[in-house]
Amino acid sequence: MKKSGILNRHLAGALAELGHGDGVLICDVGMPVPAGPRLVDLAFRAGTPSFAEVLGGVLDELVVEGATAAHEMAEANPATAELLGARFPDLRLITHDELKGESAAARLVVRTGEAQPYANVLLRCGVFF
Repeated sequence: MKKSGILNRHLAGALAELGHGDGVLICDVGMPVPAGPRLVDLAFRAGTPSFAEVLGGVLDELVVEGATAAHEMAEANPATAELLGARFPDLRLITHDELKGESAAARLVVRTGEAQPYANVLLRCGVFF
């Protein structure tokens, strides 16, 4: 049994299968989940687990070379905009509709219980060397 890191076996296994350039969407409970990518649904109740908790856990285990979010987030959800801005200085901002379109090419979708609007980020996996 693992004693640290991500304990959810479905999420831990899905992260271990990712490679350089793969996309990972971490999303709120309301984001439409595209049909193609593998889905790990962590939503339990509204707000649990939070977007910030899941993002932090994933970033502890994953090398990320880029991130994309919706520019609507800045006005509708300033706390998430601040969180992503601090984590990703080169955060790419596009429309929410464009983010939904690009998410279809992700390899993995991690659905949180977050119930705040636009708490979504599409990560691009990097390489550790």
